[in-house]
Amino acid sequence: MARTEYYDDPDAPEPNSLVVAASAVVTDEKGRVLLQRRRDNDLWALPGGGMDMADSLPDTAVRETKEETGLDVEITGLVGTYTDPRHVIAYTDGEVRRQFNVCFTARVVGGSLAMSDESSEIRFVAPSDIDALPMHHTQRLRIQHFLENRPTPYLG
Repeated sequence: MARTEYYDDPDAPEPNSLVVAASAVVTDEKGRVLLQRRRDNDLWALPGGGMDMADSLPDTAVRETKEETGLDVEITGLVGTYTDPRHVIAYTDGEVRRQFNVCFTARVVGGSLAMSDESSEIRFVAPSDIDALPMHHTQRLRIQHFLENRPTPYLG
């Protein structure tokens, strides 16, 4: 199922659902950031996804990272909350989502990189190379906030 992301676009469709989601900034020993190239929009993104009823938000970030990348991670901190109502995601099945995302930091504790059906590519990327990747600016914002090494989480 394909998706289109809108930001501050007066022509964006009206949301018909609100989804609570979690994402994770996972880094390796060289400080590179784990990214996946999504099949549904061909953009690079942090691993993450919607929370299940039986999950906590940290559990969601851990589960989604495992499902999308093959890596087992543990949560180490909080980058911030991302709830901008100007960000709308429309899916080809008719869902138009407003997303509430909590972005965590995490470190690898096991597993190995493995492609999922949601990704066309997965790799650790040096911070200096991230700007060259096609990425929605809401994803880029989370990475920027992480790289700023903020003393407190972003609340937005």
